[in-house]
Amino acid sequence: MAGLGGRTWRDLLAGRARKRKSAFGSGAELQEAALRLLDHHQNLNDLLLEVEDSIKPGGQGVVEHQEVSSESFIVSVLQEQASRLGVPTAILAAKNAVTNIERICQASASPSQVPLLNVDQRKRLSCLLQTVKDLLANNVFCRSLFCQEIWKMKDPPVLEAVWHLHRADIVGLGELLESNPAAPAVVEWLCSSLCGLCEQAEEPSGDAELAGRVLSDFAIVLLQNGFQQTSQLGRKLEFKKVPYICHGVLQRMLTWVLDAVGKEKQEDVSTLQAVRFWLNVFSVSLYKSAVHPDSLQQFFRHTLTEVLTYNPLLKVSDAIHMQKEWSFTRTCSLLTTLYRKLFVAFSAKELICQLQQVLETREVNWQHVLSCVSTLVVCQAEAEQLFKDLLSHLLIKAFENYDMENMITAFLIARQAALEGPAVFMPYSEWFKASFGNAGGHHGSSKKALVFLFEFLSELVPFEAAPYLKVHIMYPPFVPTKHRSILLEYITLAKTRLADLKPQGQALRDVEKALQIFENTRKIPTSVIEASIFRRPYYTSWFLPALLRPRVLPRTPDVRMAFIDSLKRADKIPSNLYSTYMQACRAMKEKMLQDESEVETRHSKEPVEQLRAELAQLRMLLVDQAKYEDVPAQIAVISDRLASVSGHSSDAIEAATLNSPIQVDVSAPGLEPCHQSVGTIWLGVVDLLLTSFCQNLIAASYFNPPDRQGPCLSLFVKMMCGHRNLLPALLGRLCQLIYHQGPSLNDAHILGLAAFVIHLSESRALIPEVEASFGMSQPVPGKVLSVSEYWNCLLVCRTEESFAFCMRFCTAAASYLMCKFSSYSHEDLCALLPPSLVKKLQYIVPRLCLEARGILCEEAKTDLIWNSLSCPSLNYKRASLCLWKQARFQELLKEKAFQLSFREWLLLELEVYPEKDILSALERQDFHYWAIYQWYLPAPSASGGCDGDLEKACGIIINTVLDSSQRLDLGSYGQSKMSVSPDILCKLQEMVLELGCRRKLLSGCVDAQRHFLFEILQERLKDRKHGSALGEQLWRQQELLLHRRILVGLPASALIMTFRKGKKTMLDCEDFFNFVNSELKNVCSRGYALSYDITAHFFRGLLNASLDCEESAEGVNDVLTACQTKCPIVLLSAALWWPRLEPVLCSQWKRLFGAPLAEELERLREWQSSASSFLSSGVVFPLSGPPWISAAFLHCTVQQQSSRGRERSALKRLGTDTEQLLVSLLFFSLLDLISAKIAPKEGVDFQTSLEWSLEILQCLEERGTSWPLLFHSAERDPRKYSVLRSAASDRHIRLLPVAFYSLTPRFHHGLLTREQTFLYVALDLYIQLLRLFVEGKDLLQSDQAGQSPDPAEHADPLEVISAARRFLLGAIPRCPAQSFGNIRPLLDTCEELDPELGATLLHFSRPAVAVELEEELDLFE
Repeated sequence: MAGLGGRTWRDLLAGRARKRKSAFGSGAELQEAALRLLDHHQNLNDLLLEVEDSIKPGGQGVVEHQEVSSESFIVSVLQEQASRLGVPTAILAAKNAVTNIERICQASASPSQVPLLNVDQRKRLSCLLQTVKDLLANNVFCRSLFCQEIWKMKDPPVLEAVWHLHRADIVGLGELLESNPAAPAVVEWLCSSLCGLCEQAEEPSGDAELAGRVLSDFAIVLLQNGFQQTSQLGRKLEFKKVPYICHGVLQRMLTWVLDAVGKEKQEDVSTLQAVRFWLNVFSVSLYKSAVHPDSLQQFFRHTLTEVLTYNPLLKVSDAIHMQKEWSFTRTCSLLTTLYRKLFVAFSAKELICQLQQVLETREVNWQHVLSCVSTLVVCQAEAEQLFKDLLSHLLIKAFENYDMENMITAFLIARQAALEGPAVFMPYSEWFKASFGNAGGHHGSSKKALVFLFEFLSELVPFEAAPYLKVHIMYPPFVPTKHRSILLEYITLAKTRLADLKPQGQALRDVEKALQIFENTRKIPTSVIEASIFRRPYYTSWFLPALLRPRVLPRTPDVRMAFIDSLKRADKIPSNLYSTYMQACRAMKEKMLQDESEVETRHSKEPVEQLRAELAQLRMLLVDQAKYEDVPAQIAVISDRLASVSGHSSDAIEAATLNSPIQVDVSAPGLEPCHQSVGTIWLGVVDLLLTSFCQNLIAASYFNPPDRQGPCLSLFVKMMCGHRNLLPALLGRLCQLIYHQGPSLNDAHILGLAAFVIHLSESRALIPEVEASFGMSQPVPGKVLSVSEYWNCLLVCRTEESFAFCMRFCTAAASYLMCKFSSYSHEDLCALLPPSLVKKLQYIVPRLCLEARGILCEEAKTDLIWNSLSCPSLNYKRASLCLWKQARFQELLKEKAFQLSFREWLLLELEVYPEKDILSALERQDFHYWAIYQWYLPAPSASGGCDGDLEKACGIIINTVLDSSQRLDLGSYGQSKMSVSPDILCKLQEMVLELGCRRKLLSGCVDAQRHFLFEILQERLKDRKHGSALGEQLWRQQELLLHRRILVGLPASALIMTFRKGKKTMLDCEDFFNFVNSELKNVCSRGYALSYDITAHFFRGLLNASLDCEESAEGVNDVLTACQTKCPIVLLSAALWWPRLEPVLCSQWKRLFGAPLAEELERLREWQSSASSFLSSGVVFPLSGPPWISAAFLHCTVQQQSSRGRERSALKRLGTDTEQLLVSLLFFSLLDLISAKIAPKEGVDFQTSLEWSLEILQCLEERGTSWPLLFHSAERDPRKYSVLRSAASDRHIRLLPVAFYSLTPRFHHGLLTREQTFLYVALDLYIQLLRLFVEGKDLLQSDQAGQSPDPAEHADPLEVISAARRFLLGAIPRCPAQSFGNIRPLLDTCEELDPELGATLLHFSRPAVAVELEEELDLFE
């Protein structure tokens, strides 16, 4: 009551109470007086708003215990008024309450009714509701009439007022809805009010909290009544219309949501925000125990079905063309939010079953279905396998009934899931191969099935995008040979479609290439200018649209903007096209600026900044275990941002088909932006991603150990692997960090990188092989490595710093893996663990920790504490031991794949730099002794050991040392190692000596007669294929030099074996001789002599081995005599090195025997002495033994003296029976001539050798000695010069034609007539010369060409050939007819290689035929 000056009823009563004492004796008297007063001044509506507690008058004169109840007054007033009107009190109260509600709802200042009340309205309504509750308590209020009267108001009630009535339990929403006679109107009102509530809640001045409470309470009622269970129907029979109303409201609101989804780009921001607020209705936590679980599932299942079947207008062809735009990140966020809320109520299996049911029974909205697939596969970890099962089911049904619908459904779902990247689903190419790539596929059952498949694929072709066509062509379905034509027909069709699509793809590539050129030069590429003039249709129809794709322009102009601006200034872009492009860009920017939501705000940033913001958001999710379910969706968003960084979308399908190796230059300490496979944009992005990973790992580990962090980091790395264009920069950066900067990294960096490597190995199936390049000097191209092998390349152990880093890294990696995947079975853990990391630990831990070299006790089971790995005071040696002692880790070491073999151990040990080793020399010696003698030698071969076989151990060491030396030494940037580790060589020497002692004991048995050392070396050279002939030649040359180095490093007596013949001990050098003749002589640069080291080593070994003979001198004599026929190069080598060799051998013989030299050694000394005396004092040169040995000593002595005049005179003093000696001298001088060309570092002077050769030739000519047969490879008398040719290296023999034609200026004219074989020899050598040139073999070029003043010394190969040709052309006419008789075998070859010379020979050879005919006729006379 607000009459009487606006004072309330309480004010009046209280005021009166304060002014005077009560004149009434009791409460009844007071009430009667009040009623008389109300009779004259009553306002019943105002009275209902007077809700207060009982009046308690205060002040002096107040009568104790005298109270007046406002409720009793109101009831009394209502009863009095109802009595006068002749109506029930309850009806009067209800009508008056409705009148008050109407007044309150109309009191808003807003021009239109809003769902929420203002503060004053809310206060007045609160008072009214309190009064009504009191009336209800006194049973003087009619609910049914109240509900009816509510709907008779001029305007429908305000939603909040209805909520308060419902909340205060005065009139429930259901009862109120049931009372309305017009159900459609109620649905319309409630939907309108709910939409308004959602809109008002998102306004800045709106009360979102209150709106949320209103919405949740109403949602519960709507769900309780709209989706009743059978068990609930009996309790709610009084409500007949309510279920239909509630169901209708939920349906209308869902339509409102889906309409907004479909018009997302056209709707204003406020509408989208309002719709998002309504989606709170789909939060499962909202309903708790208020709604029956079955009702909740029924509601969510119904909603999902309605979403999938909403407005099914799109055709399958539209879906094929547009499904890429329906991926998780590109789908309307309202729809993905709705899906994710619906998914909470079901398991992944239930969801896919529901999807399958809808697809089989209803017409669907393909956009909604495929976006649902994307959301499912991103947000549900179990979805991948379930979708694979669904796809298999669809294919089975398709081929059973030849049903195209199931086929297209399977293909659309497979492609949609694959679009989300390999982190959540297999690439489309893998699915297609798995489904159709083998004979067991669904299409392989019959020809009909095969035809069905290709008919289906052919029908897709007109709508297909290029990447899918490429997959079908690169990985075609398996087709039996007899039906090959079906496949070829489809491939032809697909290639035709690709050709039609090529301009579009080509335009995108041309744009990217043009942008790269423009970025480097800041000039419009010439190719673009030419295209704008000469290829105008392509330029305007394809290139410009590809360049002018609308986007939000960055604040700072980027390369694309600058390029477009340059083209515009050059009038290369039509004005209307440029204007359209700018308008579209502005429209996109305005749209983004309108949206104030967090997501859209992030979109308006620069691409890299967007990526950075999303990565920060991911970190926030990772530290809160309650938000782990949001991580997959966030990673999908990061993937999308990552794709946008490069300026165009990364096509996961096309990336999956590009399996070419990734090139990484390991030797390069930095990544160059201009590298072909590493774009500038990716260099910073990789660092950003790696930093984010490390930060995420450390942050997540602060709260939880790895095994409780979920699959977040695995998904993150898999997502990165799905971006094929990121991988070169990623692997290159890891090379920098691990190989080049590893020792300088701190513990947090190492821990992060180690975990990252583990997750990369987990995703190894997604990473192509790595082509690792180790510098420009490598002898072979870059080696192709798997990811695991790549880590092995990067984790080197050479210096103290690298050992420490490698130990820390591998310990962190293995510990992280065993903690992260602790629940994995032994088999699964083995499949996940990179073997190279375990092998590095097997190498390093025993090397650095003495404890690890012992036998671990069975009870040594130490649990690795994860927190210790990130502890600042971490001791990695202790952590490594802790890991090493773990029982589970020891179980891993028993697996063959993880066992470090003896060979692998040696390779690692050979890489160590002794001077920079973490171990001292003594510590290293102790470690080697333990590793070789205690670990690997007794270990079984199955675990990488030697089975106790010393010979086998020696073979492994020799082969490994050679392999290691041939390998690239990364530390020296491609320079191959030519030294042998002294420590390892020392152990090899010990073993060889022990084997030698054992052979003496077993002398006479078959096993003791085989020389295992030369068997090993020869085996390495057999049947080797190494690509190019030049590559093979270089490898073989280096291999033989290494063989020689190893032989020299072993005990000298190891070269020679002993055996028993009767009662005598004999020396056996057969294996050594064979090895020298077949291999070792080919790496001697002098052509006819071995190097000093191996020569001296053999002679020392010969003397040592002769100790085992009963007659040592006899044993030595036998071997040296055998050398004359079996290995002459040994004696020639002795001749060359005798001045250095003699004192060594004499001293050794004296030490060993103290007797005169053996006869053959003495003869060697005599030959040297005779040669020196002959040259110095003019005495007669004695001829003893084979002439070629005397010639060798004479020639070598000449080479060692500087004066040439004495040598010339000495030649004239030689006796008349020295022809063979002179020819041998000529041979040695010619070999020196060749050596001067191909090995100038040997100190042999070309000009001096040439003059000496010419002097010998002149002497031979003066004596009329026949010498051309020296050059004849198939000479008739093998006893004369075969020894000389057998002693020379193959290369020198091949180059004899060069030496021969170097002598032509001194050839005597009489030679042509005197030597009938001369023409044959000269022609044969010319042909050899031509073949050398044609085959690209080494000809004349020396390493120091150009330094000699004589141009003839370093003539061009063509000039040598030309000089030889001129000589022949001049000599042929002067040759006698008999000279042409034996050249017939060479004519055909000559005509082929040199037609002119062949014609000349043919011309001059005809008379010879006539002469031969005359001679034959004379025989018959």
